[in-house]
Amino acid sequence: MIKIIRTLKEFDQLRSQVSTKIGFVPTMGNLHQGHLSLLKKSLEENELSIFSIFVNPTQFAPHEDFNQYPRTLDNDVKLIESITPTKCEVWIFAPEKNEDIYPEGSTTSIRNSTLGSILEGAIRPHHFEGVLSVVSTI
Repeated sequence: MIKIIRTLKEFDQLRSQVSTKIGFVPTMGNLHQGHLSLLKKSLEENELSIFSIFVNPTQFAPHEDFNQYPRTLDNDVKLIESITPTKCEVWIFAPEKNEDIYPEGSTTSIRNSTLGSILEGAIRPHHFEGVLSVVSTI
C-alpha cells in the first residue's frame, strides 16, 4: 500500500499512530536506481518505509539554481510503485510548500564541519547543512 502525504501536519498525525519499525529514505526526487535500492533495503528490513521527496532549498547555495532542479513527482511515484510489493506499506512524504517544512521565522540549522567539508560538502558547502537541517525537521 502506498500513501502520498503532502503536509507536515498530516505526516505528524499519521506518524503519531505508528508504533512499528520504520525505514526512512530522504530524497529530493528525480529518482534513480540508487534511491530505489535504498527503498528496497528499507522494504526488506521494516514494516513501514517512508520515502521523502522534497526539493530542499537549504541544500542550494545562492549561486546554485534551486528553481531548475527537476521536479518529477508523478514519475517518481510510478517508480516507487513499480518496486513495492503489495503487502508492503510505503508512505511518500512530498510536501507541497517549502513553508510546510520551514515555517516563517524558522531558524533550524545544523552544521557538521567534518562531513560538510568532504565529499559533496567539499564542492557544495551549503549542501550537507541543508540535508541535516531538513532531516532533523522531519
